[in-house]
Formats: sequence, structure tokens, C-alpha cells
Amino acid sequence: MTISVKWNKISYRNGLAMDKGLLSKCPGLYCGRELLPDGSWGNCSACPRGFRANASSACVPCNDSPVFYDWLYLGFMVLLALILHWFFIDIVAMRRSFLKEVLCLHLSAVFEIVTAAFLTLLLSDPMGSLNLRSCHVEKLSDWYTLLHNPNPNYSETLHCTQEAVYPLYTIMFIFYALAVVLMLLLRPWLAAHFLPKQGKMSIYAALYFFPTLALIQAVFGGLIYYSFPYIIIVISVFSNATHFAFKLDQSMRFLLFSTIVEFRNMVILIGHWLLHAYGIIAITQLKDPIFHASLLALVPLPAVFYILTAQFTDPNKLHTD
Repeated sequence: MTISVKWNKISYRNGLAMDKGLLSKCPGLYCGRELLPDGSWGNCSACPRGFRANASSACVPCNDSPVFYDWLYLGFMVLLALILHWFFIDIVAMRRSFLKEVLCLHLSAVFEIVTAAFLTLLLSDPMGSLNLRSCHVEKLSDWYTLLHNPNPNYSETLHCTQEAVYPLYTIMFIFYALAVVLMLLLRPWLAAHFLPKQGKMSIYAALYFFPTLALIQAVFGGLIYYSFPYIIIVISVFSNATHFAFKLDQSMRFLLFSTIVEFRNMVILIGHWLLHAYGIIAITQLKDPIFHASLLALVPLPAVFYILTAQFTDPNKLHTD
């Protein structure tokens, strides 16, 4: 179908172009027009979900596929929920080793998050597939279309709020809802059997942090999208230092020995390394595969640096004259 576009300035009344036979450009960044069954164009308004206004203000379907960076963003949000599960399970269990009881709750959290992620993909368009139909993210304002409703002639605001980054914004809410449902179906039975007292506290914690994650996604989703690689690097370095700082003996020999010998410490350290590697991959996106892959050799650096320098920062060795 050939679309003729009328670029001259026209007058608007309640967002309706006076000449409906031609597609005239809408005011604002995100207002668009739907093609009606009679061949005319509708009012300037928000495009339906799964559509986005193009440069001519026509609502066109989102037929792109998520780029590598989009998948990394979704993976980060899924990992964040899993890490919070593990953190609170570990906190409430108050165990310094991976006992069978604690390990079962950790594995339950993995199953819940992975299953919720797969179900979210299967329920998203196209349904029944692990692929996604999406619109490419072009700029930060795409995440905050609510802030860009135009006000032509300063008379009436056109409400064109829509999901211009379909489905990266709403898909996380679906994932959080499924994760909570799966947790409530599985975790209470396991917690009652393995950790009757402490296990239920991890469920209560999740019922708090999932709404918090949803609120953060609603308000700061766009900012997180552009900054999550650096957030990962900062979190991995900070958590790595915190893990070592809790050791009573800060000698290099003890830190190295306890990390190698104790299985729990080794697992935590490897988790930090994997998280750090994920951040490096997200920053570089492996655009230069050979050079950027070589940067992964820097992953152990924060842990090695802490172990080598901890003896020089031990407060017990500071003397005041």
C-alpha cells in the first residue's frame, strides 16, 4: 500500500487532522495514526501495544528482533532477581556452609526464576516461541513516553503514552508476577520441610523485594537499560570486597587458603567472577571478539588485588603517635 504523506502545516482539533484522506504528521515524538478499515487515518493518539509511530506518524507493527544488548539487559534483570533470592536465603539460613537444607532452597530459587523466564518468553509475542517481536530502542526518551505528550497550540494535551520499547518494559512485570506465583507454589513446602523456621523468612523477603523491583523497573527502567553493565561491574567489585572483609583473619595466607579449601567461599568467588565477566561482555558487546574476549582475563583482578593488599589496610596494624 502506498502511503501519501502531507507535510504542510495543518490544524488540529482534539488530535484529528482536518484532512483525513492523507496521512499528516502528528505533533510530538510518539503520537501516531492507525489505518482504519475504510482506508482513512485515525486521530493522533497512542499506538496500540506492539506498534510504534514511524517517521511519518503511521503506527507500524514492531517486527524487529531484540539485539544482543537487549538480551543482556533482560538477562541482567533475571539474574538480579535470582541473586536477591540467594542472598536472602543465605542470610536467613545463617549457615557458613552449603548444607543440604540450604542447597535445596537455592536450587528451588533457580528453578523458579528459570521457569518464570521461559514461561515469560513463551507467553510473549510470538506466543509459544522463545523469540521476541520487538521495537528497537533508539534513545532514552523511548522509555518515558509519558513525559513527551505534546500540547499543540497550547490548547489540549494529546495523550500518546505507549510502550515504544515493546516489549522490554512490560515483559519484566510479567516475569515478576510469574516468579512470585511459582515461589508461592513451591517454596513453602520446601521451606516447611528443610528449614521450618528460617525458610519462611526468605519467602517474606521476596514478597518485599519483587514489588520493589517492579517499582524500580517502572520508574528507572530506561536508566537501568543504559547503565546496567556498569552497575554489574560496581556490584561485583563491591560484593567481592565485602565477602573478603567479613573474614576475621585478613592475612594473605588465610584469605587465599580459605578461598581454595572452603567450597562455599569458592562458589561465592566464582559467582563474583561470572558476574564481573557478564558486565565486561555487556559493556563491550564483544564487537571486537578477540580483543574484548581477552579482557575477560581481568575478571580475577579485584579478588587478587584485595588478597594482596588486605594486610596493608588491616585496622589492627594502624598505629597513632
